[in-house]
Amino acid sequence: MKSIALSDKHIALGAKMIEFAGYNMPVSYSGLNDEHATVRNAVGVFDVSHMGEFILKGENALDLIQRVTSNDAAVLTDGKAQYSCLPNGKGGIVDDLLVYRIDEKTYMLVVNASNIDKDWNWISSHNTKGVDMKNISDKTSLLAVQGPKAIDTLQKLTSVKLADIPYYSFVKGTFCGIDNVVISNTGYTGAGGFELYFENEHANKIWDAIFEAGKEFGIKPIGLGARDTLRLEMGFCLYGNDIDDTTSPLEAGLGWITKFTKDFTDKNFLLAQKEKGLTRKLVGFEMIDRGIPRHGYPIVDAAGNNIGVVTSGTQSPTLNKAIGMGYVKTDLSKTGTEIYIQIRDKNIKAVVTKIPFLKK
Repeated sequence: MKSIALSDKHIALGAKMIEFAGYNMPVSYSGLNDEHATVRNAVGVFDVSHMGEFILKGENALDLIQRVTSNDAAVLTDGKAQYSCLPNGKGGIVDDLLVYRIDEKTYMLVVNASNIDKDWNWISSHNTKGVDMKNISDKTSLLAVQGPKAIDTLQKLTSVKLADIPYYSFVKGTFCGIDNVVISNTGYTGAGGFELYFENEHANKIWDAIFEAGKEFGIKPIGLGARDTLRLEMGFCLYGNDIDDTTSPLEAGLGWITKFTKDFTDKNFLLAQKEKGLTRKLVGFEMIDRGIPRHGYPIVDAAGNNIGVVTSGTQSPTLNKAIGMGYVKTDLSKTGTEIYIQIRDKNIKAVVTKIPFLKK
């Protein structure tokens, strides 16, 4: 099991640690509901240093990214980031990722921890034009400082005007006296905030400075458990649950990152799928009757016929109701449709709901 730079810090703080994607990671500290509320109402810090980072450099870096990703990276300018996915050549998804344009010939790709080797091998197999690729995952730390008080906390530690960084944009600047920190207005919570990329050697200094700066706002460390409930309230997909090698981006509601104006892996397959019409769709649902949906639970219709499967589910701490996402037959995917989740051999009523569940 791999350790991240701040593993000892999390253990000293009393975090409950688990093995996640091959890394020793903090899943909770003060408890899921408390951590979730801290991010929604104040500010919390996630150590997500297990994520993977690749640098692609050279004349043909953009060409390679265009061929392997579904979104159109040609629209990016320096300091802009983009959500995208890697189609797998069979209509499924290798991974979802963020693409950062550092300059015209330099990009950073941020991928899921469980897929670092898989993604590296996939992109490398398409690197036919000599793009310089570097995997900097093991030497890079990533902290996500999220919540309405994140900007007030972080502004104390940098002269970069954080309010001037638009959503899905970033600046490379000095933070906490350390140069070349990527300060990115991105996150996986829907609560606002920034993600900070820096070399491992600075991890302790940056962590301590952020917690000192956020003390007046009630800042707390947040584990992967609350990260999951926060992202689910926003209807954000989790790779391995809601999307994988068997789900197409169109089925997953990711048509908005699938741009047919360029050539890319699976373009023809996905175009045909779009023209033919989808047989299933990823939907959000809220439980009407009592019960918590979990990954893998069957979804059935009123007659008990299987119509799909739950991919993610939880008791929403903010909404105080059980919510979930899952794939259902297209004709049963309309908002307001009653469906049933099979929980311990009982069919529990739910209703298809628009996502995000949490309306701003």
